[in-house]
Amino acid sequence: MLDRDDPAFAERLLEAGARVVQVRMKDASARELAAAASRAKQVIAGRALLVVNDRLDVALAVGADAVHLGQDDLPLEDARRIAAGRLLIGVSTHDEAQVRAAALGGADYLGFGPVYATGTKANPDPVQGTLGLSRAVAAAGGVPIVAIGGITVARAAEVAAAGAAAACAIAAVNGAEDPVAAGRAIACAFGQDR
Repeated sequence: MLDRDDPAFAERLLEAGARVVQVRMKDASARELAAAASRAKQVIAGRALLVVNDRLDVALAVGADAVHLGQDDLPLEDARRIAAGRLLIGVSTHDEAQVRAAALGGADYLGFGPVYATGTKANPDPVQGTLGLSRAVAAAGGVPIVAIGGITVARAAEVAAAGAAAACAIAAVNGAEDPVAAGRAIACAFGQDR
């Protein structure tokens, strides 16, 4: 997850085994987000999927692979109509009802959580735990779930065991002394040997 415009860090995420790089800059203007996503796309160059957080317009403008929408962003139905199959659409979910709605609405993947307490959101939703994650995986009906919220290297294996297809680990990787080692350890928990 890129929370800043830093091509060198994007390269380190790839070294760590990231197969998806999400540009998430909550306070950036559309212009700043587009510039950061464009630079990340150049670094990624087909080695990973590029996801733009919140902004379908920016994702389409830079030719991203996906957009990730929150519950207060553009509704999934509208996003699917506008994107017209040009990119994948992920949706953040925080309970089973949201999981079912997004899966039935045609989301390509779901972010679910927070699984654990997190410091990356100002007003986080209630913690769901691995039991909530397991229930979300069942409710998703085969739509892949990316676990979010408080995922650490130590917790990655239990998140994978709960059925998550992947994990988004912002603080555990971006704030690590060795982001490459942290990313590789999390990837290994999900059976990725890169």
